[in-house]
Amino acid sequence: MKKILLVCIVLFQLNAIAQEQDAWVYFNAKENVQDAIDNPITILTQQAIDRKSNHGISIDERDVPVNEAYITQLKAPETGVTVFAKSKWFNAVYVRGSEEDINALVSDFEFVEAVEFADRSLNTLSRSAEISDKFAIENATVDFNYGDTQNQVNMINANALHLENYTGEGIIIAVLDSGFANADTMAAFQRLRDNGDLLDGYDFVGRNENVYEFIGNDHGTKVLSNMAGFVQDQFVGTAPDATYYLFRTEDVSSETPVEEAYWVEAAERSDSLGVHIINSSLGYRTYQNQNYSYAPEDLDGATAFITRGADIANEKGILVVISAGNSGATGVGAPADAQGVLTVGAVNADGEYAGFSSQGSAFQPSQKPDVVARGAAAFVIDDTNTIVNNNGTSFSAPIMAGGIASLWQALPDATNEEIKQYVRQSASQYTTPDYFLGYGIPNLEIARDIGLSLQEETFFSFKVYPNPVTNILSIQIPTANETTTMIVYDTLGKIILEQEVNSSASQLDVSSISPGIYILLFQSGNTSKTFKLIKS
Repeated sequence: MKKILLVCIVLFQLNAIAQEQDAWVYFNAKENVQDAIDNPITILTQQAIDRKSNHGISIDERDVPVNEAYITQLKAPETGVTVFAKSKWFNAVYVRGSEEDINALVSDFEFVEAVEFADRSLNTLSRSAEISDKFAIENATVDFNYGDTQNQVNMINANALHLENYTGEGIIIAVLDSGFANADTMAAFQRLRDNGDLLDGYDFVGRNENVYEFIGNDHGTKVLSNMAGFVQDQFVGTAPDATYYLFRTEDVSSETPVEEAYWVEAAERSDSLGVHIINSSLGYRTYQNQNYSYAPEDLDGATAFITRGADIANEKGILVVISAGNSGATGVGAPADAQGVLTVGAVNADGEYAGFSSQGSAFQPSQKPDVVARGAAAFVIDDTNTIVNNNGTSFSAPIMAGGIASLWQALPDATNEEIKQYVRQSASQYTTPDYFLGYGIPNLEIARDIGLSLQEETFFSFKVYPNPVTNILSIQIPTANETTTMIVYDTLGKIILEQEVNSSASQLDVSSISPGIYILLFQSGNTSKTFKLIKS
């Protein structure tokens, strides 16, 4: 009798779970939109405003937060739904509840515009797929002889940038991942902490301000090490002097589309904080509820919620670097299919295709992967502060992201789209891309040279160098401009320095100026040119 009762209870619980659905609920309006756009400091940090201004990115309605009063109403017990995440870019929330209760939101609340179920059979046709452990390949430790990161750094020639002191200084990177166990205490990140480059993070899964409290997974710790890790004479990441925010968006205990919503929330916060680069080694294709899973034709750069969010992040001026995935011929997941992201595949130490690296296909609207870096037996640092070898595009992506941070430091006036194009153009098979290596292995020194040559043409002989600068700034102006006024502004618009430059080549002592980011304005008659200057 007890066994029968137990079976009945289990069946009842399984039936209740099966009846629950996940969905995005879209709102039709926001509050005080124009006021917020006219006063952007009320919704964005100054760093975010400056980044958008410097790169010609407009502040629009998508930057305005979701109306919290709407969310409060949906959280009322009588609605029968639970709100898990919100998105200002989509003006939406992610909810869970019965199909009936979710659909009722449209009729019950005037501010609800539409509902999009994660089970697309409730919207269109059903899909089926098998769920797999996305970290299975990456968690398999490879036997190795003790070594360092020379091969994976040199492969993309990031070392050439480091030799010129381009190490990511002044570039802010957000890492969206599954857990950062011990990153706040490990010796490998002590240099990062000492320099004040490990900023606050957030756990979107646990809704916790302390992103380090969750110690159930160290995948993000390993990913961070590829960029920021530093062990004297043993390990150097590709951007050891960049600044980092850490966001947990992956729930390792389950696999549901709410993680896509968490990811978009983190991307939105990254944008508000003025982040330059998002690195994410997460990908989504299969879910525990097979009706939520994506078929190959769904990875079309337009279907997945996370893919659409990644493209908006790109539109906002953020350079989004995504791992291609570890599914081989099965193909890339979301958001690696997004047209606006830089999708990174994996090769081995010899630069040969790694068999696990997800391949692109005709379903993607642009070349995927874009480029590759070492991901087979890549060197990482785990949460025990031990240098190990792991496989995965999860590691080729941050190796590339860190290298790009160093590149962007060398080309501070470039936009995210320009940086991506320089990287592609520098790659080993730029003229003959394929679905295995994309455009190939980039050479970041060549990418820098491409950017400098194009900028020289664009600037009509206006040049300032070195940038970043420590003491003496060299200035070159067109010889036709006999007298030019140079004005230096800080990020708040305050004039720090103003003087005339009377020759085609001049030098300026900036040793007394505090380290930071400044705007240089050159004015001569009707001609003007603006530069972003980093003082180190």
